[in-house]
Amino acid sequence: MKNIKYSIKVIGVIFVILLITLIIGLFSPTWTPHIKGKNSISVLEQVKINGSNHEIMIRGKDRDNPVIIFVHGGPGCPEIPYADKYQDLLENKFTVVNYDQRASGKSYHFFEDYSNLSSDLLVKDLLAMTDYISKRLGKEKVILIGHSYGTYIATQAAYKAPEKYKAYIGIGQMSNTVESETDSLNYSINQAKKVGNKEDVSYLQGLTEKIKNGDTFTPRNYVMKYGGDSRLIDNPDGDNVGMLFSSEYNLLDVIRYNYGLAYSQQTLLKEVLKNPLPNIVTKLKIPCYFVMGKYDYMTSSNAAKKYFDKIEDNQKEFISFEKSAHYPQYEEKEKFYKWMSDTFIK
Repeated sequence: MKNIKYSIKVIGVIFVILLITLIIGLFSPTWTPHIKGKNSISVLEQVKINGSNHEIMIRGKDRDNPVIIFVHGGPGCPEIPYADKYQDLLENKFTVVNYDQRASGKSYHFFEDYSNLSSDLLVKDLLAMTDYISKRLGKEKVILIGHSYGTYIATQAAYKAPEKYKAYIGIGQMSNTVESETDSLNYSINQAKKVGNKEDVSYLQGLTEKIKNGDTFTPRNYVMKYGGDSRLIDNPDGDNVGMLFSSEYNLLDVIRYNYGLAYSQQTLLKEVLKNPLPNIVTKLKIPCYFVMGKYDYMTSSNAAKKYFDKIEDNQKEFISFEKSAHYPQYEEKEKFYKWMSDTFIK
């Protein structure tokens, strides 16, 4: 009987410890590491933009430096949990703003109505965010960077309000979605053939008709399996453990991340298939740069180049990073930092 009572007490203590750990994990404070310097800035906070609370992170050694607004991909894949790890060089000469888009990451609120979520709304959010950041940091214009799905939003913002931006940079630029997905499929099939994985070859070949008809995407787990997502780093998106070990996200934020990811992808990806960027934007009035990893098959570099060639712009440049896939700004961050400095720091 004593042993039973003792066991019950032990179980009770373990339960209490686990409960306390869970509560701490859910509600522990979050922050972004401090940057030394009299005029530095390093903030992580919620601000109301276009009627919805958005999480923003602003980092830089001198707030007077040129400002970058970074639009994350996915949809629903915020980069705040790992951005400062890779943008540390950029922070020397630029003030970098990352934000979790509406219904994504820390900007996902469980009791908010997202039934009106659309790319048009995300573009309006970005334009309002630009106004807020420009006013807060005292800038007439900022540099706009979109990554992956973020380029779908940022390209439209640059087209609609060129007066707000110094330049547009598309990293992992979206283009003709069917062309891009066909490239992704063929790449994955060819890589599967090289390693003799007949099962993968058979499955992927079975998707050919649907992908060429614009009915679906090449499954990203296969693109990732065969190196079409990242080469020099581990793919940072969706790394729940990594998020938990960041100072910017706690357990509740990771839960929100996954809810937002599922909802955003279900809601927004159909539009990308049915209304690709070349149908929306064919002309820009600000300097335009596509920065593409040579091995990018999440958003095909080949399809991006075809789109780039069709864009009317007085100043445009296509830059290929020869060692990277979908994350050239992180995989070759030294090269990206040098290019940014040479291009925008006079």
